[in-house]
Amino acid sequence: MEIFGVDIGGSGIKGAPVDLDRGDLAQERHKVLTPHPATPDRVADCVAEVVAHFDWQGPIGITFPGVVTDGVTRTAANVDKGWIDTDARALLGERVGQPVTILNDADAAGVAEMTFGAGRGRKGTVIMLTLGTGIGSALFVDGRLVPNTELGHLELHGHDAEKRASTKAKEDEDLSWQHWAHRVQKYLLHVEMLFSPELFIIGGGVSRKADKFLPLIEKVRAEMVPAELQNNAGIVGAAMAAAGR
Repeated sequence: MEIFGVDIGGSGIKGAPVDLDRGDLAQERHKVLTPHPATPDRVADCVAEVVAHFDWQGPIGITFPGVVTDGVTRTAANVDKGWIDTDARALLGERVGQPVTILNDADAAGVAEMTFGAGRGRKGTVIMLTLGTGIGSALFVDGRLVPNTELGHLELHGHDAEKRASTKAKEDEDLSWQHWAHRVQKYLLHVEMLFSPELFIIGGGVSRKADKFLPLIEKVRAEMVPAELQNNAGIVGAAMAAAGR
């Protein structure tokens, strides 16, 4: 069974048909740059462009980098503030001309990893963190998602944690892997203190380079593993949501 998934990020908007039996992309994904400012109308145009690239007809799952409740986007940390309280399901559904399902981007990635990837079969408390333009989070208890946790906005040394420990912070400040890993470690210790997870799954594009920073993180008690679906997890999770899985 194939369903289309779109992942809206702070730097790129990417999508592809997903084979839900395998939990993998059915075709190579298509990506466009996120517009700046990332207003609802401009982002909707980009989503429509990604969908049109595949001439897709049928249900579409779409992730959003913020809190989503019943198809309405409630926060907008890394996109235009015009998204706050926007009926994204209506806007994007009208623009692509297909039925759409909207959910938080890290929640989508987490559901995909728990079903097909590094969290498969894991019980207890599992936290997926997506390190990218910001830090997304997905919290699971015995395989059940606690939606919209937004742990990237925990305060760390007087700042939003994502301002210090995201991949964007590493790039903007030109941090070495060691310096950045030290910041990520401080953040993980803070999250661990609050939730005591058995497992951290580290996702986002940087998960492809996990060998450069995960071995440098030593004080965290929980097991730490890179996301197996890497940066495709959001697309797969979006498609799963559209299929009601």
